[in-house]
Amino acid sequence: MLTLVLVVILAALVFEFINGFHDTANSIATVVATKVLSPGKAVMLAAFMNLLGAFWGTAVAKTIASGLIDTEVVNVTSQVILCALLGGITWNLITWWFGLPSSSSHALIGGLCGAALAAADNNIAALIWSKLGAEGWTSNKGLLWKVVIPMVSSPIAGFTLGVLILGILYGSIKVLSKLGGAVARLARPRWVNAIFGKLQLVSAGYMGFAHGTNDAQKTMGIIALTIFAAESAGTLDNLPAWAAFLHPGGDDKAIDTWIVVTCAVVMAAGTAMGGWRIIKTLGHKMVKLHPIDGFAAETASATILVGAAHFGMPVSTTHSISTAIMGVGFGKNPRKLKFTVIERILWAWVLTIPAAGGVAYGLLKLFEALGWA
Repeated sequence: MLTLVLVVILAALVFEFINGFHDTANSIATVVATKVLSPGKAVMLAAFMNLLGAFWGTAVAKTIASGLIDTEVVNVTSQVILCALLGGITWNLITWWFGLPSSSSHALIGGLCGAALAAADNNIAALIWSKLGAEGWTSNKGLLWKVVIPMVSSPIAGFTLGVLILGILYGSIKVLSKLGGAVARLARPRWVNAIFGKLQLVSAGYMGFAHGTNDAQKTMGIIALTIFAAESAGTLDNLPAWAAFLHPGGDDKAIDTWIVVTCAVVMAAGTAMGGWRIIKTLGHKMVKLHPIDGFAAETASATILVGAAHFGMPVSTTHSISTAIMGVGFGKNPRKLKFTVIERILWAWVLTIPAAGGVAYGLLKLFEALGWA
């Protein structure tokens, strides 16, 4: 049914829009907290860089479209995808309301897994756990390689890289201070804040770009999965002329240009709406930040995201920036970290996949009971 396919695509774009304003904080929390940019200017920078980043490859989109759910075991209908999206949207809105920086990526993945399990009558084989690729570990598929390992490794990498970059910067400043003369003036706090205030504009842009490369692609994958499933079911046969663009333009792994462009623009629009509740948690409540700290955290997080996107890993932007900020705070003074806030964040992370999956599972069972699926 064409109408249902269009409803699912619309729901996917709603998720992308919410992902934009929900995860805006990930891109700009530090640059706002350090007072380098006002919230309004920071949001515009993030929106523009998100837009550019969304056009940078489709490896993550291909993972979502064909690397997590076994379509030979479960029939991925439009209803399944709609319930997956509603599960992710529901959890995103709950965590946004409470100002918790949870992962939109994991909310979407949790929703997709929960809906797939419901459709397969709890047959665990519907989920691809591990599937080795022919071109080495980077071509592997499944939840183990694309979700579980990155979910564990990216926070560790974010924390470690945050500590490392901050250590290098502080070490360099200490060396400059010992050289004496005009060079030593650069190590004074006033000069350090001024220099890194400018450099943080670059790191904040890099962070926004990295967010676009990873997060925008997840919705591209969902829309592509919807299109592939509809094509296989014959739903797209005899389309009216105005809807001809829905036909997949390439093989079953290709992401059509219209999907890329639409998701990029919608995410940028959502980012432009901002998400001040989460900005306050990341930028103010966890640890006090200065421009040099913000530069270190953004550079660490963005580097992880760009690397993960290259290998098709749907890594959480929230996890990488949050742990990078924790790493920076630890590098400055472990006792200055506010562990009560960190504990709330960690609980939100732990609950994201099962909560979004549970909502999606329950919705699909409700649809089946009502005869809608």
